[in-house]
Amino acid sequence: MGKLDGRVAIVTGGGRGIGRAIAELFASEGAKVVIGALSDGPSQEVVDGIVANGGHATRIRTDVGNREDCRNLVKHAVDTFGTVDIVVHNAAHVSHGAIDQLSEDELDATFKSGVYACFWLTRDALPYLEKSKGGRVLLTSSTAGLSQAYAGLSHYSAVKSAINGFVRGAGLELARRGITVNAVAPGMTLGHHIMTHSTPEQRASMAAGIPVGRAAEPIEQAHGFLYLASDEARYVTGHVLTIDGGSLLGKAGTLFD
Repeated sequence: MGKLDGRVAIVTGGGRGIGRAIAELFASEGAKVVIGALSDGPSQEVVDGIVANGGHATRIRTDVGNREDCRNLVKHAVDTFGTVDIVVHNAAHVSHGAIDQLSEDELDATFKSGVYACFWLTRDALPYLEKSKGGRVLLTSSTAGLSQAYAGLSHYSAVKSAINGFVRGAGLELARRGITVNAVAPGMTLGHHIMTHSTPEQRASMAAGIPVGRAAEPIEQAHGFLYLASDEARYVTGHVLTIDGGSLLGKAGTLFD
């Protein structure tokens, strides 16, 4: 018996990286998975793999920075599987740019896909989450939204910090309605974006500064989401779970001889 048997889970950005790992892990634990993603090919591949392994999955092309797309994603889930028990908002618009070089379009895309989508997806799924025996809203934050900072990612950090604020506020607001709201804050993870926008040398240099000595695999982040989606976490809400190999602790080493 799986930890998520019979539950319906929406996963945005479920075609690649952490989102794919979440979708596949949730399906292996009995969830019916609804992927909302812009990547048609990769997300269909995930759906096909889940179905081939005896699971239930569907997908719909979704731009989470678009209000109507978020509404249609929830509708597709309900039309296909009858309800929504879990919302995982993992998709994000990620770009790089100095503060004085970021366009208004970049800022809009980053904040709409990150912050606005938290409100849109939660609002649209709320009637179904309330009826669920343990509705869950799970968000992907980042150590960049906590105490780490990266040049060229001030807008990304701002969005992830806002997500953490949403987790606390919505966690408090929805607790008496039987819904928990939590996030996972990944550290360096070998997902699609970092693998396509960095060199092996850059990744090795970054990993060397992590106390455990390596970056995370997407599945290691997915297990954090699984815990927060499971019955074991029914008393956990308003929490940001950091999975970063100790990165926020500082660099490994000793102060004295």
